[in-house]
Amino acid sequence: MGKFQPVEEQLELIIRGVVEVYRLDELKEILQESANTGRALRVKFGMDPTSPDIHLGHTVPLRKLRQFQELGHRVVLIIGDYTAMVGDPSGKSKTRPRLSADEIERNLQTYLAQVAKVLDTECLEIRRNGDWFAGMSFKDVLELAGKATVAQMLERDDFSNRYKAGSPIGVHEMLYPLMQGWDSVAIEADIELGGTDQTFNLMAGRDLQKNEGRRPQVAITMPILAGLDGVEKMSKSLGNAVGLEDPPNEMFGKIMSIPDTVMESYFELLTGEDMAGVREAMSSGCNPRDMKEHLGRIIVAQYHSESAADGAAEEFRKIFSGGGVPEDVPELALAEEAARSISPVELLVKAGHAGSRSEARRLIQQGAVRIGDTRITDIEEALELENGSILRTGKRRFSKIVIG
Repeated sequence: MGKFQPVEEQLELIIRGVVEVYRLDELKEILQESANTGRALRVKFGMDPTSPDIHLGHTVPLRKLRQFQELGHRVVLIIGDYTAMVGDPSGKSKTRPRLSADEIERNLQTYLAQVAKVLDTECLEIRRNGDWFAGMSFKDVLELAGKATVAQMLERDDFSNRYKAGSPIGVHEMLYPLMQGWDSVAIEADIELGGTDQTFNLMAGRDLQKNEGRRPQVAITMPILAGLDGVEKMSKSLGNAVGLEDPPNEMFGKIMSIPDTVMESYFELLTGEDMAGVREAMSSGCNPRDMKEHLGRIIVAQYHSESAADGAAEEFRKIFSGGGVPEDVPELALAEEAARSISPVELLVKAGHAGSRSEARRLIQQGAVRIGDTRITDIEEALELENGSILRTGKRRFSKIVIG
């Protein structure tokens, strides 16, 4: 007893940046019970290892979990090795491809290494939901499936929209909310965190806990972080993400590219900055570029180091203010014959500056491609490249041509 901060102080930190608490009165109640008894609350968060990378969007709930750790509570990270086999249908317009056990295991190893950049892993409880689902009999699965109706599942916008559009909905997909909810029963969660797109699944956990005669968990929803375009949610597949494994210079450059409209939310969701000070600076006419540089320094320092943040800021100024070229430019080796007649489209794809020929054509037509000081605008042009010339696409992508 006595190891927890006063409830009001805990609440102030917990509700910073959240969208909704289901329910706030219940959260106050369990925080007070925790303070009275000295029992740490069990705070649950589930991650399906469906890809090998974590980006800043994923860190929004992870940072909130770290705050719970600092308040003395117990964070339980559920690794969804079984739910990943289904694929979360939240926000999806079609059935997700099912992953193999080997794919899930490979992704899992990278997830844990990246999660350690945010959470204190020494006081983190990690559980796989295969620990309880693997031992279920078909009778157990039928009993779990019987705890919800098709009508309830069709209340979900994603299922409802797909049903109205005549798009297939797999029966296994309807099990997903029940599986995530059963995780809460299995680990006796007091609180569960998730994005706003997870609300239905979080409430399923509350319902299942009630059915089992237990107190329902408090569900806390977090905002969905906008990507670098400021419009779509951050996603690697949309090309608008900042990965935790991005090199410092790339990470800093990406932050500097965000629209001014999302700067405030980035400060609130990705840093511990005093938001009153941030808002005052933004409203007083502070140069947005200076604010972004401050933001970029904070984020790079979080996932790399202070010195890396200083170096990234200096490199950015050199390139974008002084018109310079990065010190460590990746080399693109070309045979002499290719270097004398390569098309701009093929060059961009070979250099990795474009993921497809159509993207390469678009970049050229937008005037985003230069070789040295010369802008390339003709997609049909046969280029004659010099050894050591610099290919530049947009603001952040460079390659040095090496012929031979």
